[in-house]
Amino acid sequence: MQRRQTLATLGALAAAAALPARAQATKIVFGFTAVTDFATVFVAREEGYFDKRGLDVEPKFVPINSTIPAALQSDSLQMGGPTPSVFLQSVDGGLDHVVVAGGGVTAKTMTGFGLVARTGSNIKTAADCVGKKIGVPGLGAFLHVTFRAWLKGAGVDYRKVNFVEAAFPQHGDLLKGGSIDAVVSADPFMGRIVDSGVGYVASHYASSLPEGQPSILFVAKRDWAAKNAAAVKGFRDAVVEAAAFMAVPANDAKVRAAIGKYIKLPPEVLAKAQISPPGPVVNEKQLAYWVDLMKDQEMLKSEIKVATLIAK
Repeated sequence: MQRRQTLATLGALAAAAALPARAQATKIVFGFTAVTDFATVFVAREEGYFDKRGLDVEPKFVPINSTIPAALQSDSLQMGGPTPSVFLQSVDGGLDHVVVAGGGVTAKTMTGFGLVARTGSNIKTAADCVGKKIGVPGLGAFLHVTFRAWLKGAGVDYRKVNFVEAAFPQHGDLLKGGSIDAVVSADPFMGRIVDSGVGYVASHYASSLPEGQPSILFVAKRDWAAKNAAAVKGFRDAVVEAAAFMAVPANDAKVRAAIGKYIKLPPEVLAKAQISPPGPVVNEKQLAYWVDLMKDQEMLKSEIKVATLIAK
Protein backbone atom coordinates (compact mmCIF):
# COMPACT_ATOMS: atom_id res chain seq x y z
CA MET A 1 0.00 0.00 0.00
CA GLN A 2 2.77 2.43 0.98
CA ARG A 3 4.63 1.65 -2.27
CA ARG A 4 1.52 2.41 -4.33
CA GLN A 5 1.02 5.69 -2.48
CA THR A 6 4.65 6.65 -3.08
CA LEU A 7 4.37 5.89 -6.81
CA ALA A 8 1.14 7.86 -7.03
CA THR A 9 2.77 10.81 -5.28
CA LEU A 10 5.78 10.70 -7.60
CA GLY A 11 3.45 10.52 -10.60
CA ALA A 12 1.50 13.53 -9.40
CA LEU A 13 4.70 15.49 -8.83
CA ALA A 14 5.95 14.62 -12.31
CA ALA A 15 2.66 15.71 -13.85
CA ALA A 16 2.75 18.94 -11.88
CA ALA A 17 6.32 19.60 -12.98
CA ALA A 18 5.27 19.17 -16.59
CA LEU A 19 2.43 21.67 -16.37
CA PRO A 20 4.49 24.89 -16.44
CA ALA A 21 6.43 23.73 -19.50
CA ARG A 22 3.15 22.95 -21.28
CA ALA A 23 1.68 26.27 -20.22
CA GLN A 24 4.72 28.12 -21.60
CA ALA A 25 4.44 26.54 -25.04
CA THR A 26 4.29 29.22 -27.72
CA LYS A 27 0.91 29.15 -29.45
CA ILE A 28 1.07 29.44 -33.24
CA VAL A 29 -2.07 29.40 -35.38
CA PHE A 30 -0.75 28.49 -38.84
CA GLY A 31 -2.77 29.17 -42.00
CA PHE A 32 -2.60 26.66 -44.84
CA THR A 33 -4.38 25.94 -48.12
CA ALA A 34 -5.39 22.57 -49.54
CA VAL A 35 -2.13 21.55 -51.26
CA THR A 36 0.63 19.08 -50.40
CA ASP A 37 3.21 21.90 -50.23
CA PHE A 38 2.38 22.16 -46.52
CA ALA A 39 3.36 18.54 -45.81
CA THR A 40 6.29 19.44 -43.55
CA VAL A 41 3.97 21.36 -41.20
CA PHE A 42 1.51 18.45 -41.03
CA VAL A 43 4.30 15.91 -40.46
CA ALA A 44 6.00 18.07 -37.83
CA ARG A 45 2.74 18.31 -35.89
CA GLU A 46 1.87 14.63 -36.16
CA GLU A 47 5.39 13.39 -35.35
CA GLY A 48 5.76 15.69 -32.34
CA TYR A 49 8.56 17.85 -33.78
CA PHE A 50 6.80 21.05 -32.73
CA ASP A 51 5.90 19.75 -29.28
CA LYS A 52 9.46 18.83 -28.38
CA ARG A 53 10.52 22.39 -29.20
CA GLY A 54 7.88 23.97 -27.00
CA LEU A 55 5.55 24.98 -29.82
CA ASP A 56 1.79 24.53 -29.85
CA VAL A 57 1.09 24.75 -33.59
CA GLU A 58 -2.53 24.70 -34.72
CA PRO A 59 -2.97 24.31 -38.51
CA LYS A 60 -5.95 26.36 -39.73
CA PHE A 61 -7.44 25.90 -43.20
CA VAL A 62 -7.67 29.06 -45.34
CA PRO A 63 -9.69 28.65 -48.59
CA ILE A 64 -7.96 31.37 -50.66
CA ASN A 65 -4.18 31.76 -50.46
CA SER A 66 -4.20 35.49 -51.21
CA THR A 67 -6.07 36.22 -47.94
CA ILE A 68 -3.28 34.85 -45.73
CA PRO A 69 -1.23 38.10 -45.39
CA ALA A 70 -4.30 40.01 -44.18
CA ALA A 71 -5.01 37.28 -41.63
CA LEU A 72 -1.42 37.54 -40.38
CA GLN A 73 -1.68 41.31 -40.15
CA SER A 74 -4.89 41.09 -38.10
CA ASP A 75 -3.31 38.49 -35.77
CA SER A 76 -5.87 35.86 -36.76
CA LEU A 77 -2.77 33.84 -37.66
CA GLN A 78 0.72 33.96 -36.17
CA MET A 79 2.20 32.21 -39.21
CA GLY A 80 0.86 31.24 -42.60
CA GLY A 81 1.83 29.93 -46.01
CA PRO A 82 1.26 32.43 -48.81
CA THR A 83 2.77 31.72 -52.21
CA PRO A 84 5.92 33.77 -52.95
CA SER A 85 4.04 36.14 -55.24
CA VAL A 86 1.31 36.79 -52.66
CA PHE A 87 3.97 37.40 -50.01
CA LEU A 88 5.96 39.80 -52.17
CA GLN A 89 2.84 41.71 -53.20
CA SER A 90 1.93 42.13 -49.53
CA VAL A 91 5.43 43.48 -48.80
CA ASP A 92 5.16 45.76 -51.84
CA GLY A 93 1.87 46.99 -50.42
CA GLY A 94 3.47 47.95 -47.09
CA LEU A 95 3.05 44.91 -44.85
CA ASP A 96 6.15 44.17 -42.76
CA HIS A 97 6.29 40.38 -42.98
CA VAL A 98 9.29 38.02 -43.07
CA VAL A 99 10.00 34.47 -44.24
CA VAL A 100 10.51 31.89 -41.50
CA ALA A 101 10.85 28.78 -43.69
CA GLY A 102 9.62 27.22 -46.92
CA GLY A 103 7.09 24.59 -47.94
CA GLY A 104 7.17 22.78 -51.28
CA VAL A 105 9.48 23.56 -54.18
CA THR A 106 9.21 23.21 -57.95
CA ALA A 107 10.51 20.15 -59.81
CA LYS A 108 10.40 19.36 -63.50
CA THR A 109 9.11 15.89 -62.65
CA MET A 110 6.03 17.33 -60.96
CA THR A 111 2.77 16.54 -62.72
CA GLY A 112 0.63 17.49 -59.75
CA PHE A 113 -0.54 20.82 -61.14
CA GLY A 114 -1.41 22.23 -64.52
CA LEU A 115 -4.08 23.56 -66.86
CA VAL A 116 -7.28 21.49 -66.65
CA ALA A 117 -9.81 22.24 -69.39
CA ARG A 118 -13.53 21.46 -69.39
CA THR A 119 -14.43 18.42 -71.48
CA GLY A 120 -15.63 19.71 -74.85
CA SER A 121 -13.82 23.05 -74.57
CA ASN A 122 -11.19 21.97 -77.13
CA ILE A 123 -8.42 23.80 -75.25
CA LYS A 124 -5.12 22.13 -76.14
CA THR A 125 -2.49 24.86 -76.41
CA ALA A 126 -1.58 28.19 -74.84
CA ALA A 127 -3.09 30.00 -77.82
CA ASP A 128 -6.44 28.28 -77.18
CA CYS A 129 -6.69 30.12 -73.84
CA VAL A 130 -7.17 33.53 -75.49
CA GLY A 131 -10.66 34.84 -74.75
CA LYS A 132 -11.41 31.99 -72.35
CA LYS A 133 -12.44 32.24 -68.71
CA ILE A 134 -9.91 30.41 -66.53
CA GLY A 135 -10.15 29.85 -62.78
CA VAL A 136 -7.11 30.20 -60.52
CA PRO A 137 -7.01 29.45 -56.77
CA GLY A 138 -5.73 32.94 -55.99
CA LEU A 139 -5.25 36.01 -58.18
CA GLY A 140 -1.56 36.87 -57.99
CA ALA A 141 -0.71 33.55 -56.33
CA PHE A 142 1.72 30.84 -57.47
CA LEU A 143 -0.42 29.10 -60.09
CA HIS A 144 -1.72 32.36 -61.55
CA VAL A 145 1.73 33.94 -61.90
CA THR A 146 3.52 30.84 -63.22
CA PHE A 147 0.70 30.11 -65.67
CA ARG A 148 0.90 33.66 -67.04
CA ALA A 149 4.67 33.18 -67.42
CA TRP A 150 4.00 29.97 -69.38
CA LEU A 151 1.53 31.79 -71.64
CA LYS A 152 4.03 34.59 -72.28
CA GLY A 153 6.77 32.06 -73.02
CA ALA A 154 4.46 30.53 -75.64
CA GLY A 155 3.94 33.92 -77.27
CA VAL A 156 0.45 34.50 -75.83
CA ASP A 157 -0.62 37.82 -74.31
CA TYR A 158 -2.00 36.77 -70.92
CA ARG A 159 -4.00 40.02 -70.80
CA LYS A 160 -6.29 38.45 -73.38
CA VAL A 161 -7.22 35.66 -70.95
CA ASN A 162 -10.02 36.20 -68.42
CA PHE A 163 -8.86 35.02 -64.99
CA VAL A 164 -11.29 34.52 -62.10
CA GLU A 165 -10.49 33.56 -58.52
CA ALA A 166 -11.84 30.18 -57.42
CA ALA A 167 -10.84 28.02 -54.44
CA PHE A 168 -9.50 24.53 -55.21
CA PRO A 169 -12.59 22.65 -53.93
CA GLN A 170 -14.81 24.63 -56.35
CA HIS A 171 -12.87 23.78 -59.50
CA GLY A 172 -14.73 20.62 -60.44
CA ASP A 173 -18.19 22.11 -59.88
CA LEU A 174 -17.37 25.27 -61.84
CA LEU A 175 -16.16 23.23 -64.82
CA LYS A 176 -19.17 20.94 -64.63
CA GLY A 177 -21.55 23.90 -64.51
CA GLY A 178 -19.88 25.50 -67.52
CA SER A 179 -19.27 28.85 -65.85
CA ILE A 180 -15.56 28.63 -66.66
CA ASP A 181 -13.63 27.03 -69.52
CA ALA A 182 -10.62 25.78 -67.60
CA VAL A 183 -8.82 25.94 -64.26
CA VAL A 184 -5.21 26.09 -63.22
CA SER A 185 -5.43 23.46 -60.53
CA ALA A 186 -3.39 21.00 -58.49
CA ASP A 187 -3.69 17.55 -57.00
CA PRO A 188 -5.71 16.13 -55.42
CA PHE A 189 -8.40 18.29 -57.05
CA MET A 190 -6.92 17.99 -60.52
CA GLY A 191 -6.92 14.20 -60.34
CA ARG A 192 -10.50 14.10 -59.14
CA ILE A 193 -11.63 16.34 -62.02
CA VAL A 194 -9.93 14.10 -64.57
CA ASP A 195 -11.23 10.88 -62.96
CA SER A 196 -14.79 12.26 -63.02
CA GLY A 197 -14.62 12.99 -66.73
CA VAL A 198 -15.52 16.65 -66.19
CA GLY A 199 -12.16 17.82 -67.50
CA TYR A 200 -8.78 16.82 -68.90
CA VAL A 201 -5.21 18.00 -68.42
CA ALA A 202 -4.32 20.34 -71.29
CA SER A 203 -0.81 21.08 -69.99
CA HIS A 204 1.52 20.00 -67.23
CA TYR A 205 3.40 23.26 -67.55
CA ALA A 206 5.63 22.62 -64.49
CA SER A 207 8.38 21.44 -66.81
CA SER A 208 8.82 25.04 -67.95
CA LEU A 209 9.69 26.19 -64.41
CA PRO A 210 13.21 26.14 -62.92
CA GLU A 211 13.99 23.48 -60.32
CA GLY A 212 13.93 24.17 -56.59
CA GLN A 213 11.96 27.41 -56.47
CA PRO A 214 9.63 27.74 -53.46
CA SER A 215 5.93 27.41 -54.17
CA ILE A 216 4.92 28.22 -50.58
CA LEU A 217 6.63 30.41 -47.97
CA PHE A 218 6.05 30.14 -44.23
CA VAL A 219 5.67 33.75 -43.10
CA ALA A 220 5.12 35.84 -39.95
CA LYS A 221 4.90 39.52 -39.06
CA ARG A 222 8.37 40.95 -38.47
CA ASP A 223 7.62 42.23 -34.97
CA TRP A 224 6.11 38.88 -33.94
CA ALA A 225 9.17 37.04 -35.29
CA ALA A 226 11.51 39.39 -33.42
CA LYS A 227 9.66 38.92 -30.13
CA ASN A 228 9.51 35.14 -30.61
CA ALA A 229 12.99 34.41 -32.00
CA ALA A 230 13.22 31.07 -30.18
CA ALA A 231 9.86 30.00 -31.62
CA VAL A 232 10.97 31.02 -35.12
CA LYS A 233 14.11 28.90 -34.80
CA GLY A 234 12.14 26.02 -33.31
CA PHE A 235 9.57 26.13 -36.10
CA ARG A 236 12.27 26.16 -38.78
CA ASP A 237 14.16 23.31 -37.13
CA ALA A 238 10.94 21.29 -36.84
CA VAL A 239 10.09 21.55 -40.54
CA VAL A 240 13.71 20.73 -41.46
CA GLU A 241 13.35 17.57 -39.37
CA ALA A 242 10.01 16.86 -41.05
CA ALA A 243 11.64 17.22 -44.49
CA ALA A 244 14.25 14.63 -43.48
CA PHE A 245 11.44 12.33 -42.33
CA MET A 246 9.71 12.73 -45.70
CA ALA A 247 12.91 11.78 -47.53
CA VAL A 248 12.78 8.25 -46.09
CA PRO A 249 10.66 6.04 -48.42
CA ALA A 250 9.52 3.87 -45.52
CA ASN A 251 7.72 6.90 -44.06
CA ASP A 252 5.54 7.51 -47.12
CA ALA A 253 2.37 6.08 -45.56
CA LYS A 254 2.75 8.28 -42.48
CA VAL A 255 3.42 11.35 -44.62
CA ARG A 256 0.29 10.73 -46.69
CA ALA A 257 -1.78 10.10 -43.58
CA ALA A 258 -0.63 13.44 -42.11
CA ILE A 259 -1.53 15.26 -45.33
CA GLY A 260 -4.90 13.52 -45.54
CA LYS A 261 -5.78 14.45 -41.98
CA TYR A 262 -5.57 18.18 -42.64
CA ILE A 263 -6.58 18.41 -46.30
CA LYS A 264 -9.39 15.88 -45.71
CA LEU A 265 -8.61 13.56 -48.59
CA PRO A 266 -10.22 10.14 -49.02
CA PRO A 267 -7.68 7.28 -49.00
CA GLU A 268 -8.07 6.44 -52.69
CA VAL A 269 -7.33 10.03 -53.71
CA LEU A 270 -4.53 10.40 -51.18
CA ALA A 271 -2.79 7.29 -52.50
CA LYS A 272 -2.42 8.84 -55.97
CA ALA A 273 -1.60 12.42 -54.95
CA GLN A 274 1.83 13.70 -55.95
CA ILE A 275 3.59 15.28 -52.98
CA SER A 276 5.63 18.41 -53.60
CA PRO A 277 9.34 18.06 -52.69
CA PRO A 278 10.04 19.93 -49.42
CA GLY A 279 12.29 22.99 -49.32
CA PRO A 280 12.30 24.15 -45.69
CA VAL A 281 15.25 26.58 -45.98
CA VAL A 282 14.69 29.66 -48.17
CA ASN A 283 17.52 31.85 -49.48
CA GLU A 284 17.81 35.29 -51.08
CA LYS A 285 18.46 33.90 -54.56
CA GLN A 286 15.11 32.08 -54.50
CA LEU A 287 13.24 35.23 -53.48
CA ALA A 288 15.10 37.21 -56.15
CA TYR A 289 13.81 34.78 -58.81
CA TRP A 290 10.25 35.60 -57.79
CA VAL A 291 10.93 39.33 -57.71
CA ASP A 292 12.24 39.19 -61.29
CA LEU A 293 9.29 37.09 -62.46
CA MET A 294 6.80 39.49 -60.92
CA LYS A 295 8.55 42.56 -62.29
CA ASP A 296 8.26 41.00 -65.73
CA GLN A 297 4.49 40.87 -65.19
CA GLU A 298 4.40 44.43 -63.77
CA MET A 299 3.17 43.21 -60.40
CA LEU A 300 5.54 45.21 -58.16
CA LYS A 301 5.67 48.98 -57.74
CA SER A 302 8.66 49.32 -55.39
CA GLU A 303 12.18 47.94 -55.13
CA ILE A 304 12.12 44.80 -52.97
CA LYS A 305 15.24 44.20 -50.87
CA VAL A 306 15.20 40.42 -50.51
CA ALA A 307 18.08 40.45 -48.00
CA THR A 308 15.75 41.99 -45.42
CA LEU A 309 12.91 39.50 -45.89
CA ILE A 310 14.27 36.36 -44.22
CA ALA A 311 13.85 36.05 -40.45
CA LYS A 312 17.09 35.46 -38.57
